[in-house]
Amino acid sequence: MKGEERMRREPHPLLRGGRTEKSYDHGLSSYELISLASICEAFIPPIPLDSLHVNDGKYDPPNKSLEYFFLSSGSDDSVPDEVAERMVKACLPEAVFLVRWTLRFLSTRLGTLFLCGFICLGGDFPFIKKYSDMSLENREKVLQKWSKEKELRIFRVVFVMLKILCLFTFFSRTDKNMHNPAWDAIGYHVDRDENSSTPKKDRPLEKGIIETIHESDSTLVKSLSQKGVSVINDPNKNFYRIECDVVIVGSGSGGGVAAAVLAASGKKVVVLEKGNYFVPEDYSSLEGPSMNQLYESSGMLATGDAKCTIIAGSTVGGGSAVNWPQRKTYEGGIITSLHKVVSKESGVQAIIETPALGPAGFVALFPWVSGYDMKERLVKYARTVHLFALVRDQGSGEVMKECKIRYRLNDRDKENLRTGLRQALRILIAAGAVEVGTHRNDGQRLKCKGIKEKELEEFLDRVTAHGGPMSKGENWNIYASAHQMGSCRMGATEEEGAVDENGESWEVESLFVCDGSLLPSAVGINPMITIQSTAYCLSKKIAESCTN
Repeated sequence: MKGEERMRREPHPLLRGGRTEKSYDHGLSSYELISLASICEAFIPPIPLDSLHVNDGKYDPPNKSLEYFFLSSGSDDSVPDEVAERMVKACLPEAVFLVRWTLRFLSTRLGTLFLCGFICLGGDFPFIKKYSDMSLENREKVLQKWSKEKELRIFRVVFVMLKILCLFTFFSRTDKNMHNPAWDAIGYHVDRDENSSTPKKDRPLEKGIIETIHESDSTLVKSLSQKGVSVINDPNKNFYRIECDVVIVGSGSGGGVAAAVLAASGKKVVVLEKGNYFVPEDYSSLEGPSMNQLYESSGMLATGDAKCTIIAGSTVGGGSAVNWPQRKTYEGGIITSLHKVVSKESGVQAIIETPALGPAGFVALFPWVSGYDMKERLVKYARTVHLFALVRDQGSGEVMKECKIRYRLNDRDKENLRTGLRQALRILIAAGAVEVGTHRNDGQRLKCKGIKEKELEEFLDRVTAHGGPMSKGENWNIYASAHQMGSCRMGATEEEGAVDENGESWEVESLFVCDGSLLPSAVGINPMITIQSTAYCLSKKIAESCTN
């Protein structure tokens, strides 16, 4: 802009990327870190340039960014420390214990023999090598063995955890300039110099919000008082009592609407939210810090058997902050990002969508069969399309306590996923894809050039919805769940639901549920508007009952 000063929009410090802490507090010992670094290197090995082959010949001879990418390793710099940090902060304690137990065993010769088998034998006395002393080729073979282990399937869970942690960390980490040198080789770029001519405004909730991360016990009481909230000290019980009419836990699509309605009715409302507060001007396009700050457990929350990743917002606004579209999806038949597929067997629809996946999310979901295969496929990142099948599931699960989740797909869900997957592959082939495949652990794929109908049908017959890492078969998948709902559903009686038609608990008076938990079943679409509408109606009733 001529005559005007260019203004660079700076994201919120928590969303900028680049590590600011000088030390790590993951608590892993030096022996555990050595084992972890060896595993990271096996997942992301340095590849000799003379073995570099890219199908289209575009990188012959390879450019500098490609050379860097193929020669880089998962053990470079502080990658193992960052992997350990992410694991300890985001994963379940039981999962962390399992991985650390594995790392400790791998730091000893006998432990390596137990976990890796005879592949660790060789060389001079004492003839057994620790995992970190094994050749890179053999370390990679161990990971491949774990991926297909059918007897001790717990190794698969360890494999999945370490694979996701290592690959996601490597491809999401950035320097202080919000850049990762591996991105240049795969054709991925984020806008790090956005111009903004709009003067910075106060955040919409600025007058009413208290960010407790910046408060001490004494300043918190003062801040609450300044907001007009009465605080009473109870020295006998060593806590402060905050006086209000309504406490709302969670600020998502349901909690946010309920808070607005009840506050407008004259009630003094306090909203509790464990996530941080960001506004659109704070956001960045960086996967790593965005997942850390905006998603539950940094996007690492999963069911106990590691079969299903639970994707849920954890910030002020909840799911509406991370999943609200910039504009309405075109509602017509000319252009659409959705393709509805009907399974003849069950009559339940699957919806095929195209997700936006950055390189870290891409490689975390993609099947890892070898380090070379992973890097060669990442080079094709910019020319790779992902389609996924979305089903309105009929299965069920349990949340036993915080972050302890079980979930089961029933036969109808599996059949509809299978139908959706097959149709997605047909779409890609019809669009001219050179190769198609699934996320199955063995890297199931098909070369499409010159493919005959019979060969295609034979391949599609092998495409199915497998179980998770703990399933009995050699092949397995990982699933993702978004828009979780129905865990505290509404019912006409105590036997039919946890809350009544007003959203009030059958067991506790004046305890109401106003979010997606009370929906009787999965709605089959993005539920934000449905949740907001339900919360609006229920909170209106709550306001009336409080007045009466």
